[in-house]
Amino acid sequence: MSHVTESQKDKVLTLTLNRADKKNALTRHMYQSLADALVKANEDENIKVVRIEAAGDCFTAGNDISDFAQQDDGRQISEISAFMHALVDCTKPVVAQVHGMAVGIGTTLLLHCDLVYAAKNTRFILPFINLGLVPEYASSYLLPRLAGRRKASEWLMLGEPFSAQDAYEGGIVTAVLNEEQLAERVDKVCQSLAAKPQFSLHHTKSLLNSDKEAIEQHINVELDVFLEAMDSEAAREAFDAFLHKRPINPEKFK
Repeated sequence: MSHVTESQKDKVLTLTLNRADKKNALTRHMYQSLADALVKANEDENIKVVRIEAAGDCFTAGNDISDFAQQDDGRQISEISAFMHALVDCTKPVVAQVHGMAVGIGTTLLLHCDLVYAAKNTRFILPFINLGLVPEYASSYLLPRLAGRRKASEWLMLGEPFSAQDAYEGGIVTAVLNEEQLAERVDKVCQSLAAKPQFSLHHTKSLLNSDKEAIEQHINVELDVFLEAMDSEAAREAFDAFLHKRPINPEKFK
């Protein structure tokens, strides 16, 4: 069974994270599947909207740490990079439907979606610093511009969970809804977008993305520092502690 499923209806391509038993933790294969689907969507005239959602009770727990920790000291991240750039380069409107937990890239990917709808029970967290890592996916560039420097510093430096209402007030989320209303609202939004004139839809998104070059440059800058952080003693300690379900040794987490 694929951990990313695709379905298409009325010019809307739905990509569903489908690894509910693992809280939809993202593997390299899942990243590549998402990247491939987004690239194909760009080339398909029968697709006007992309919808990203998740099965189960969680949007995503972020990276699958055990899969991520085996990537040759973090050097082999081509699938993650492919997904990042495919989403940034997607010419079709991307609508995200979020519920449960949105951890790490589960939050940062939303910064590159056009519309984001979250259930009231959603909890967001950017835990990079707690793993000895640094922000990724241009989050250190975009969050201060959306939420302000103080709020971005709180989220990225403390690495603590925050609510859907906080995400809404910080510009990450378009609207917050009761969970039973979420799918219906996203259905209507996607249908409305799909009914718009193709030329206008395409160019409106393109005009809105006037800082795309700066975002892509920042993604690459962050990635260089992220790879350096992966080699640090603090990151190796954090990953080993997570994998072996033990407390972090503070002497190594400096």
